[in-house]
Amino acid sequence: MEGLYAIIAFVLGFLGAQVWKLIAGLVSGEKPEGVTNLQAAIGYFSRSGGMPSGHAASFTAMTVCLGALCGWTSGVFALAMGVWMIVLYDAIHVRYAVGEQGKALNQLLKREKLQELPIVEGHTVSQVTVGVILGVMIGFLVIMFIRSA
Repeated sequence: MEGLYAIIAFVLGFLGAQVWKLIAGLVSGEKPEGVTNLQAAIGYFSRSGGMPSGHAASFTAMTVCLGALCGWTSGVFALAMGVWMIVLYDAIHVRYAVGEQGKALNQLLKREKLQELPIVEGHTVSQVTVGVILGVMIGFLVIMFIRSA
C-alpha cells in the first residue's frame, strides 16, 4: 500500500501547486483580452513554470510519504531522494534556461516577422522552495491521514 499512498501524495502535491497558480492567476487578472474565465482557469491550471513549482511540490510530497512509510534509511527513500534532487535541479537550471532561451529566440523570430514558438517556463529558486515547503506539508498530511484511519 505504500506505493498507492505515495502516488496519492504525488497527485495531491501537484494539484495543490496548480490550484495555487489558478487562484493567483485569476486574482491577479493577468488573463489576455478576449479569454473567458473558463479558458483562463484551464490555462492557469495547466501552466508550466510559475509560483509554486508543481514539480517540487509533487516530488517532495511523494518523497516525504515514502520516507515516513518505508523508513528514512530505506532503499526506496534513497531512490526517491535521488530522483527528487534531479527533478529540482532540472526545474531550476535546465527548464529555466530553456525558457529564457525560448524568449530570446522569439524576439529574433518576431524581428524577422516569423511565427513565434511556445515557451516552456522553468522555475526560480524561490518558486521551487515554496513548492518544496508545500510538498512537505502535503506529504505529512497524507501520513497523518493514513495513521489516523
